[in-house]
Amino acid sequence: MAKPAILVNLNRCTGCWTCSMACKVGNKLGERIEDWRLRVNTIGSGKGIDSPGGTWPDVWMSWEPVYTKKCTLCAERTAGGDQPFCTYNCPTKALTYGDMDDEQSAISLRMKELKDIGFSIFQKPEEENSSKNVYYAKR
Repeated sequence: MAKPAILVNLNRCTGCWTCSMACKVGNKLGERIEDWRLRVNTIGSGKGIDSPGGTWPDVWMSWEPVYTKKCTLCAERTAGGDQPFCTYNCPTKALTYGDMDDEQSAISLRMKELKDIGFSIFQKPEEENSSKNVYYAKR
């Protein structure tokens, strides 16, 4: 695989943390969240996990899986043809893995599909300590 990457569809993420837990357990990472390769931020009030923004009855929140530079895209696992733990276990299929250099890969086809229906595709700034192999899609 020439350019492995993950696409996060932010409109499908429900903030369940399954991706983060699958990464932690599958890669046998420690208990400290600082050692994890993936965490899920809540976009809302800024007062912690699952704290909505707004005032009742007009409350809102969304979630954003954030892959750190520690993420290896499960290199040992993907070398054998399997998906990374996070994409394999995502219950909402918000995560797509594939080769960015292959126009027929799952990630390339999903990106094209999302762009065609008005989604923006972007990456997080490098100064946010995020992985350069992760792309985000949002309408």
